[in-house]
Parts: sequence; structure tokens; C-alpha cells
Amino acid sequence: MKFIKKSFFPNVLIGSVFIGSFCATSAIAQESYTVGVEASFPPWAYVEGGEFKGIAIDAMEAIADEAGFEIEFQDMPFPSLIPALAAEKIDILATGLTVTEERSQNIDFTIPWWETNDVVLVSEGSDLNVFTAVCCGARVGVQGGSSQQAWMEENVVNSSDVDVELARYDNYVTAVDDMSIGRISSVIVDDTSAQEYINAGRPVRMAGKIYIRAPLALAVSKGDPQEILGDLNQGILAIYEAGTWGQIIDKYIPGVTPPTIPGYMPDFVDTYQQPVVGLPELGNE
Repeated sequence: MKFIKKSFFPNVLIGSVFIGSFCATSAIAQESYTVGVEASFPPWAYVEGGEFKGIAIDAMEAIADEAGFEIEFQDMPFPSLIPALAAEKIDILATGLTVTEERSQNIDFTIPWWETNDVVLVSEGSDLNVFTAVCCGARVGVQGGSSQQAWMEENVVNSSDVDVELARYDNYVTAVDDMSIGRISSVIVDDTSAQEYINAGRPVRMAGKIYIRAPLALAVSKGDPQEILGDLNQGILAIYEAGTWGQIIDKYIPGVTPPTIPGYMPDFVDTYQQPVVGLPELGNE
């Protein structure tokens, strides 16, 4: 993604004009942000032919064009993304990031741009259902540090005597591969990614849904030290209203109608208390 502003000055311009030009160039140079992604998480972000692709990739490029800054993508394992953002090693987190109360204590969220439920995936020929796939000796695959892992631990593993084991993976592609060869019984993943695996012809099926109505959003470091949250909020709403967001969704998951933006956001998200930065008319009161 490149967005470069250039100014050319006659050689005769010196003194204060030169200094002003230098300052302006320095300011522009600072308008470049590192966007952390997990590039093994289709349809949100992945690598194909040596290029980043996916919903989050195209959307971030559109938002950057709208805001007038440059971005550079950095691929990282999902468990490393939130710590990297919290430590300001990256500036923006743009994957299929679920909004949770625990995460909101360490990072700041934009307005929500998606809403998802979780799906229990099983192998195509499996006779497991949504209940037997996550109990009774089942070995269930989740992504390490994900909201799916947290939900399983809170609602299944730690809250009852259900005989189930969690297998933690760096990415869901590996988890689905392991399920296909019988190393695990099922995989818990968001419904958007689950549909992507099915559309791609992977030998999997949905055993059932876990209805959690979880919003997804972009994120920045806590306190928004780069002061880009307002630009991101405005950019998300702008690409939605222009129809660009719908085109991106249709490109990667055809036939799916995107949720309205902005969507539901839990009250615990302090960056969505009215007025929202960049969009003061929005927010929970």
C-alpha cells in the first residue's frame, strides 16, 4: 500500500521556505503505520502469490486511502498480535479481531465493523453433532489467545465435569488440517472463516453454531498514542457508506450481506462511549 505526497520547489527557494518544506516532509514521513495481521486467517487475511490478501487487507488499504496515510502490513502469529499492539510495536491490529472485555483493558477498539458467532467444525464424514463434538472425550482445536479458546475454557473446560481437551494452535489452517487427519475431533472458529473453508472445498462441515453475537473491530494501542483512532473510525464508516465495504465482502465471501456499520458494541468498551472520537454522534450513552 503506497500513498506518497511529493512537492517540488525551485532551487532558488531557500531559508524559511526550505525549513518549512523539511518540516512538512518530516510530518508526512510520520504518517506511515504498521498494521499487524495474522496472514493465515482467511478470509480476513492471508498470503497468495507473495501478496497480502483478504477482507482486512483490502479494507485497511481503502481506509488508508480515505485518511491519506501509508500503511505497511506485518504478519505475526495471532497470540503475538495483541501483546505487540499493547507494547506499541505495531500501530494498528487488523484481523478478524473479536471485541472482549479483557482485551479492552489492554487495547482500544474502533467502531465495530462486523458481528460474528462461532461454529463447531467437524470433518465432512464425521457423525459428531454440536454437543458430542465438544464433550465426551473430544479433543477440540482452538487458536491460542482467541475468543474461542476463552469461551471454551469458561463455559466448558473449567465450568463442568465435561471430558474435553483443548488443543491450541497458532492458526486455524493447521487446526483444520489436523482435524482432517483425525488428530482432533473438532475446531471452534468464527462463522465467517468456517464458511470460507467450506467454500474452498475443505472436507469439513458445520456441526452447529454457538450464538455469542460478538462484534469485530480494528484496534490501536491503549490510549491511542498515535492519535489515529478518529481517522480509522471515519474511514470505516466512509467505506461502508460508499459501498466499498460491501464490494470487499462480496469479493471474498460472495452472497453474504455485511452487518450494518456501526453495529452492536458492549458497554464495557470505553472508546465507544458517546462521543466516539472522530464520530461524536455515535456511541453508547
